[in-house]
This record gives sequence, C-alpha cells and structure tokens, in this order.
Amino acid sequence: MQFCPAQNNKKGVAMEKRKLGNSDMEITIVGLGTWAIGGTGYNYSWGHQEDRDSIATIQAAVDAGINWIDTAPAYGLGHSEEVVGRAIKGMSRKPFVFTKLGKSWDAKGVLGDGLSGKTVRKETEDSLRRLNLEQIDLMQIHWPRPDSEVESAWSEMAKLVDEGKIRAIGVSNFNVAQLERICKIRVPASLQPPYAMLRRDAEAEILPWCRQHGVGVICYSPMYYGLLAEKFDSVRIQKMDADDWRRKLPELNNPLHFAYEKFFTALENVARHQGMLPGQCAIAWVLANPAV
Repeated sequence: MQFCPAQNNKKGVAMEKRKLGNSDMEITIVGLGTWAIGGTGYNYSWGHQEDRDSIATIQAAVDAGINWIDTAPAYGLGHSEEVVGRAIKGMSRKPFVFTKLGKSWDAKGVLGDGLSGKTVRKETEDSLRRLNLEQIDLMQIHWPRPDSEVESAWSEMAKLVDEGKIRAIGVSNFNVAQLERICKIRVPASLQPPYAMLRRDAEAEILPWCRQHGVGVICYSPMYYGLLAEKFDSVRIQKMDADDWRRKLPELNNPLHFAYEKFFTALENVARHQGMLPGQCAIAWVLANPAV
C-alpha cells in the first residue's frame, strides 16, 4: 500500500494511513475485523457475543481513529453485517465498510462454498440491506470455491462497480494463479490473505506478487485468531464456549499446544521489553512487511 497522511482520533493521536491498491480509499493501517461478533449458531462461531458489546467495540474503534471495518455474511450468517449496520448508523463520519460474498449455508447453519456468478447481484443487495448502505466500499470474494465460478463472479462484481453499487472489488484466500486470471478482467484493489507470526506461507508467493503488481494487502487474523493476544493455556481453553471453532486449532491441541505456549511466552517477553502487549507486537510484526 502507498503511505498517506496520518488521521487524528478524538484524542489527537495520529493514525497512519495507506492507499488501498488501485482504489481511491486511504485506509488506516489497522482496521476492525468482525468475524467474532457474528455470534453463535453456526459451524465457525467464536461463541456467544453480546451485541451491545460488539456495537460499543465498533464505536470505540472509530473513535480511536480506525476508518474501516471488515465483515462478511458468513460471520454469523448475516448477523455480523447487521450489527455493523446498527453500529455505524448515525455516525457523522462513517468508516469504510468492507464485506464479502461467495459463501452459503444450509438450514442447520452449516457454512459451505457457494461462489456463483448468478448470485453475485443478490448477495450484494442482501449485504446492502443488512448494512443499511447504498454502496459497499469494498466487496471481496471470500473464497475461490468452486474455482470454476471465479471469472463469472468477478465479471459480475466489476459490473456492479460500474453501476455504483460497489466502490471497489477485491478477493480473499486467492493464490497467484487465480489472481492472474482475474486480472485479465479487472485488477483487484486488494487481496486478503491470512498472515501472522504463526502462519507465514503468504510470504513465499502471494505477498511478493501483490507488491509487484500494486495490489493492496489486508491481512486477516494477524493475532492468529486471538492466540497471539493472550495465552490460551488449559484453563483458558476450558473457558471457551463449546461451539467455539478455535477449539479445533492444532495449536490448542496436543502435540502442538506445548510448542504454542513456549512461543507465546517468548512473545510476551519481547513485547514487555518494547513496552507493548503481545497482540500489539503481533500486529506490528505484520505491518513491518513492506508488502502489507
């Protein structure tokens, strides 16, 4: 991303901004992800969440200077988008809102792959309704599955940009080959890959490609689903809701759990020496990559 002038929050503290790829948006280097606030009742839940706490968190983030929020219909089967819409309603200075399409779910709340060029317009209209917006700032393909629908969906998204329903389009979880395919139709404003201290595979090809081609990078889960924000020892794991999908993470189960605890202890020590919290240190590490 290209560096832009800093933005002040209510306390007058400057927050650095960067231009998002080929879009006209200058976004703060830290945004707010809203997967967790989708709540419970589906197979990728983070457990029960109180909507009032989620709304307060969103409002506090905007007050702190953050100017973009990332959500998706898949987060709580539409609930995350609805909460975001309620939180930003009436704000004098609304943040940019990024969402996604291409995931579907059944009557039991089980998420599956549902990318289809035929449903792009309906999914966009549904997100606009839940978010109570007239335009989505960034619409992203959540997962390129099935792969055969990538070009069809991307072409429809480009049409919605031309119509003004979407400001910019991007993708998430794409590999280089898929990125090169959609570039023949329209160059994406951004890619959203997973990237954290404990997940660095994006460094091999994805991040260098994006930097070379001027595609903005929005990393998801820089604190690795919260595991780099606080130590998930056996006591913390026991406190997790029964339907919290993170219980299945390899790092929270043997034989990797011991290695994870050792890593987190080392991270705590580094953060302490820098006068930071572990989560802050994890985010700073991600932002230090020039491709981000």
